[in-house]
Amino acid sequence: MGSAQFEGFTHSLGIPAGMPVDKQEFDEILSFELHEPADILDADKLYTIPEIARLLQGLPADAELNEANESVFIDWAIPWMIYNQDGLVIADPQDDDVVGLYGLAES
Repeated sequence: MGSAQFEGFTHSLGIPAGMPVDKQEFDEILSFELHEPADILDADKLYTIPEIARLLQGLPADAELNEANESVFIDWAIPWMIYNQDGLVIADPQDDDVVGLYGLAES
């Protein structure tokens, strides 16, 4: 029961069914690079997590994404934010139904 649900979920995200995958099956393997916060965020602006997720992918903060892509991008952004927490600040939401906004810490 659980594996069928997992396979359906991973297939929809484009995750290969037979994991792990041998590296030699790929023509190109790229290095894994994480951006520094100052490389993608404007020091005078605050951003939502979805906006940061887009910027990390080299997209404009207001780029239109389908729900599946946005979800994957956010899954990458949150650990990046935790890793870079010393370089980030959060503005406390003014209302309960407003999300937090994040920006660069002053250096």
